[in-house]
Amino acid sequence: MKKPIFPPNAAKPLAPYTPAIEAGGFVFLSGQIALDAEGNLHTGDIATETRKVMDNIGTLLRAAGLDHSHLVKVTIFLSDMAHYGAVNEVYGSYFTEVPPAREAVAVKALPRGVNVEISGVAVKG
Repeated sequence: MKKPIFPPNAAKPLAPYTPAIEAGGFVFLSGQIALDAEGNLHTGDIATETRKVMDNIGTLLRAAGLDHSHLVKVTIFLSDMAHYGAVNEVYGSYFTEVPPAREAVAVKALPRGVNVEISGVAVKG
């Protein structure tokens, strides 16, 4: 059985997908960009953009009764690997214990012209 997660204070999906789905003791998070609940982008600089993405992930996790410490797998998509260091600095500040397994890859383009998109999997319990 799967349970869709649509927090009212989360960014609305830009396409036909569910922001997060709880299934089999896991929460699967769709890729998040720096979009707020009103549809505004937060892309002043890569640190601001990454912080908004991580906060969006936090919103989804809280709706499932979890937090960033429950993440076990993350994928980071970057518009340019030149952003890697700045993204890591912000990203790392969200984890006080063991960070999740992850990869970071550069892609040709991301939705709405953003520079970073992050998806993940969290475990309940």
